Amino acid sequence: MTARRKRASLARQLLVLQLLIIVGVLTGVVAVSLAQSAQAFQRNESRRVLAAAETLAANPTVRELIPAAQPRLRSALPVVAESVRSVSGASSVTLADADGTVLVATDPDLVGHPMPLGDSTVTTGRAWTGLVDTQQGPMVEAHVPVIGAEGAMVGVAVVGQAYPSRWQRLQQAVPNLLIYLGVASLVGAVGSLLLSSRIKRQTLGMEPREIVELAEHRDAMLHGLKEGVLALDLDNRVTVVSDSAWRLLDLPADSVGRHLDDLPIEPRLRTMLGEAHTRADQLVLVGDRILALNRMPILARGRPIGSVTTLRDRTELSSLEEELNASKTSSDALRLHIHEFNNQLHTISGLIQLGEYDEVVRFVEGLTAAQSRRESETIEHIADPGVAALLIAKTAVAEQLAVSIRVDPDSALGRIDEDLSRDVVTVVGNLVDNAVDAVSGEHDPQHRVVTVLIEESDEDILVRVSDRGPGVAATDVERVFEQGWSSKTTDGGSERGFGLALVRWTCRRHGGDAAARAGRDGAVFTARMRKDGNRR
Repeated sequence: MTARRKRASLARQLLVLQLLIIVGVLTGVVAVSLAQSAQAFQRNESRRVLAAAETLAANPTVRELIPAAQPRLRSALPVVAESVRSVSGASSVTLADADGTVLVATDPDLVGHPMPLGDSTVTTGRAWTGLVDTQQGPMVEAHVPVIGAEGAMVGVAVVGQAYPSRWQRLQQAVPNLLIYLGVASLVGAVGSLLLSSRIKRQTLGMEPREIVELAEHRDAMLHGLKEGVLALDLDNRVTVVSDSAWRLLDLPADSVGRHLDDLPIEPRLRTMLGEAHTRADQLVLVGDRILALNRMPILARGRPIGSVTTLRDRTELSSLEEELNASKTSSDALRLHIHEFNNQLHTISGLIQLGEYDEVVRFVEGLTAAQSRRESETIEHIADPGVAALLIAKTAVAEQLAVSIRVDPDSALGRIDEDLSRDVVTVVGNLVDNAVDAVSGEHDPQHRVVTVLIEESDEDILVRVSDRGPGVAATDVERVFEQGWSSKTTDGGSERGFGLALVRWTCRRHGGDAAARAGRDGAVFTARMRKDGNRR
């Protein structure tokens, strides 16, 4: 708190800034005023001294006495010159003969010396005005030729006005400048207080340094989060993107400020980001990643200002969830077996109590043969433990739904790489679940059948799952693999329409693809994955 008190407040900073601006402006005004006053002085005084010089040159006494040979006759000239100087208010008056020798001058030291004419054109018989450097300093002078009775030039009449120094001109302007400075400072101080009060209301009472610290802290915290953060305004323009969001969505560097439609984002993700309602833990496929998305609107003072979306990479976790689902399927199958085994034990116990020992033997042999036949049909064609276990478990669970899962006799799969096996389990599990879901609503037992074909070649693995359900419309064979698309109405579950999208995504990670087509009596889904290990 002590450090904050030592910092200048916003009002004080604004006041100092405005005072500096005022001083700067006044300095410029002074410089311009001095320049303008110098020009105005030279212009006005030039006219005045020219009028005085013309009056002096036209004086009959001057015209008659300047050509006189005897100096005593010229004794009246100083009186005439002084009279003109006192009437005109000029600083100096000088009379010279036709040769330029000074006859009469306000400064006696100039008498008898050549008069400096500089750039004057008076020797050509024309009047001249201008600025001349003299021993007394710069002067505005007027040079007018004196014309004798015979019309010839007999001398020169010079009237000058001393040029005021800059300090003298500044002294004349100081009183007005002080008034301007005082008024401007007062207006600036009041304006600074009002402006500061308005800005602080808009910044929730925080000083500029506090705003900077808050922004720096928020920025550091935002970019330090492992989860990606993407914020949009009401027009769906990007306002904030964290480092993790840039990485997860592979966004361009200039994403901030751009509209959502202008960014290279998956269509499904763009739709979810632009929606108005809240989403929680929605899974979405983006490139080679599975992301968990949470979106909620942002409110400021009770009104909406945009939305914020957090993104978490669930790729590895989703793989683990698929394995967990496979394990859950196996556990469900085991639980069903336990329940079925209890019923069988009760049956055996009853037969023993009835003394039907031969029937007990036949019952046990029948159970063993049926179980062995069901498992051997799978293991005979599927040597990979993970895939075989999944199919056995799915078969047992499907039986409870009165759905029959059959392994095609042409199936052939050996032991495969552990990572590839996990992805094959993901593909087979989702395709089988989709097929079971499709036929579970059929009433004809012959239609409640799912057939699984798994073939392995030197280069790839082919999985084909067919069912005898309602099938897939020709217009939907590509849409079924889109995220969120489903032929059934949802009940609010966020995972509906994700399984088949995950199948295609998994196949493409292994350089393959997934496709669907309508069969004669249902749908056929085909998935292909390369075995060369090019997992992307």
